[in-house]
Amino acid sequence: MNLLRPIYFIILVLVNVSTFQQVHATENKLFVLSSKENLPIEGAIIYDRKNLKAYQSNYQGLVILESPNEDLQIKAKYHHPILLKRSKQTSQSITLKYDENLLVDDQALVHKEENIQWGAADKYRENNDLLTYDLSITVNPEKKFIAGNNKIRFKMLKNDDVIRVDLYQNLAIDKILYQGKALNFKRELNAVYISFPTALENNSIHEIDFHYSGHPIAKGRFGCFTFNKDDKGIDWINTACQGVGSMVWWPNKDQQSDEVESMIMRVSVPSALKDISNGRLIETHVKSNGYTEYVWQTLNPINNYSVSLNIGNYVHFGEKLGNLTLDYYVLEQDLAKAKKQFKQAKPMMVTYQKYFGEYPFIEDGYKLIQAPYTGMEHQSAVTYGNGFQNGYTRNDNSMGDWTGVGISLKFDFIIIHESGHEWFGNSLTSYDFSDAWIHEGWCTYAEAVYVEDQFGYDDAMKYLNGYKNKVTNKFPIIGPPSVSHWPTSDIYFKGILFINTLRHIINDDDKWWAGVKAFTTTFKKSQLNTADVLNFFNHYFDDDFEKIFDQYLYFNEIPTLILTNKNNQLKYRWKSNVKGFDMPLDVKIRGKVSRIYPTTDWQVMADNSEISVLDHLFYINVESNVL
Repeated sequence: MNLLRPIYFIILVLVNVSTFQQVHATENKLFVLSSKENLPIEGAIIYDRKNLKAYQSNYQGLVILESPNEDLQIKAKYHHPILLKRSKQTSQSITLKYDENLLVDDQALVHKEENIQWGAADKYRENNDLLTYDLSITVNPEKKFIAGNNKIRFKMLKNDDVIRVDLYQNLAIDKILYQGKALNFKRELNAVYISFPTALENNSIHEIDFHYSGHPIAKGRFGCFTFNKDDKGIDWINTACQGVGSMVWWPNKDQQSDEVESMIMRVSVPSALKDISNGRLIETHVKSNGYTEYVWQTLNPINNYSVSLNIGNYVHFGEKLGNLTLDYYVLEQDLAKAKKQFKQAKPMMVTYQKYFGEYPFIEDGYKLIQAPYTGMEHQSAVTYGNGFQNGYTRNDNSMGDWTGVGISLKFDFIIIHESGHEWFGNSLTSYDFSDAWIHEGWCTYAEAVYVEDQFGYDDAMKYLNGYKNKVTNKFPIIGPPSVSHWPTSDIYFKGILFINTLRHIINDDDKWWAGVKAFTTTFKKSQLNTADVLNFFNHYFDDDFEKIFDQYLYFNEIPTLILTNKNNQLKYRWKSNVKGFDMPLDVKIRGKVSRIYPTTDWQVMADNSEISVLDHLFYINVESNVL
């Protein structure tokens, strides 16, 4: 029997609202369906316009609302939105009209079967909650072979006799043990469906011991699991699996929405090498077979792609910042260069803690580890491969002025960017890749926060505006859910410009910075989605950002300010994909900064001379026959 349920991926888009319907729902549940084959819509946004609260539908199209009597706007990508008036009566579903002509490029994306399977909210994933991993692995560089076992503890969320674990199909499953006895299992692509002899009861806690072995394949931008040599010919083995799946080299429940509460890693390598992994080294065991086992303990929740091996001829140096340990591991031959370049880490950490709150993983410490690729945000074990140079060399020894305005060369891009992910990505983690802007947009914004704190506001504005040339505006920032699709690169570049726009809409830096810190602390070490971000900003800043989030995140275009001067009368309005779009904007009139409040209706400006739009503070287009 095929155990995989169908995966349906339909996400948000906003268009002009032209429909009003009366819907009756029971128990405050609402199911959102598509007119295309009557399928559930995942990622639909249900917006309570009275209470300024957004809800996001799950893979079943389900939303549970807080109160029964609400005026709601329901919108979903590739669909026409509707307005709803709910009461306490009967029906509990609503169907949105699908339109193949909306976001055509986005709809044309093709997703591989293995990616759809990887991203799926499979019922055999949903029936349990991860507690801990205890991963043991032996790495043989000569044979490029790995063998090990993962003890997976989990809690059942319902009665069931099957769970799902993920492991790449090229790796052998040697056995899966439960209470000392072998379990039956079935493999489908990279999913492993494990059957228990009797149903496991709801709320009960269990442990399986999953043994595996094989030759891991190199896959993805950084290879995921690679066997290399350093420039002295010594083995150098590393992992970096974001976007391809940590199941490439170890068995786990490979989804961002469920993290273990803690983890042990027992890594055995030839004794001439060292392994540096996440958390703290708690034991080292020299074995009689010429291998040494390094035991690392992570005391905090950790997502699977952050789990990291770094095996090589590493040496160590370090320092402290209060009670935070800062440990650096580099190849022996690069120690002198690292001691000079890594001096940037401590002041960076001061800046980030000032604006984002305490380092989230104090118990596990912070590490910066040399790697043969550019770098990755592995939790408490950030990897670095920027050639010990400022800028962004992209591992090709180029002196990369990353945003093209001269500011990038003042700091080491990889140290600053990848370390920012300790807050955005590792502490605050999106449930799904479709909301990856929460990782990358905010972490790219962290670069500008660092620049502003170290070099000043003007340099920060210059730096982040340099990203405009990298934005494509081809796809929406929000990607398709549950298909393991890494969204457009605009999640970085448009993301930082969107966040900077929010700052200047709020127009109160004291309140902005307090809000940013409140945001990172409210969601510290937890999962969230875009609706959560919108709800936080609405509540904290006591405003309605719905239309602004809609335009910048769910459409590929940005808003355009239209200025026209006719009969000596200066008029202005927004052109937007969102009906009723309104967003304040700063302009200079006769050299003085003023705030205007454009809408999608024409307005007349009282003073029509010498106007300039401060579009370095607001990411917009301007169409004008005035300027």
